[in-house]
Amino acid sequence: MSAATGGMGASRERDPSQASIGELLTSITRDTSTLVRQEIELAKVELRQEVRTAGKVAGMFGGAALGALMVLLFLSYALWWGLSNVMDQGWAALIVAVVWALIAAVLVSVARRQARGLKALPQTADSVRRVPNAVRGQAHRQTGGQ
Repeated sequence: MSAATGGMGASRERDPSQASIGELLTSITRDTSTLVRQEIELAKVELRQEVRTAGKVAGMFGGAALGALMVLLFLSYALWWGLSNVMDQGWAALIVAVVWALIAAVLVSVARRQARGLKALPQTADSVRRVPNAVRGQAHRQTGGQ
């Protein structure tokens, strides 16, 4: 019978329905801790991979931007040389420069108009303004001269 009793003790440790509350809590805590550590490690690995990929993508966009700049530069030279066939080279260069100045002015104008419409984190700013009143127990309202 002692062999049978020994067998019952071993099955009690493996069977959660026979475990005490303390054993169950210990098991839950250990398993949760293991799960959290594994999830953190997984997140670190995924983040490293994403950062590498983002770096490669940024490098490709940088190369594309350099290529586009070179295209614009050579198209500008071609326009300058093409215009210099019908007028003085100095005037042709001036016309190309004025065209680029107009393009830059339009872009700056559009960017300034859009920048004026930006509101940096409007909901966050509103909630930050509410914090002092909430701490004092007041409702959200403007304080006139206080």
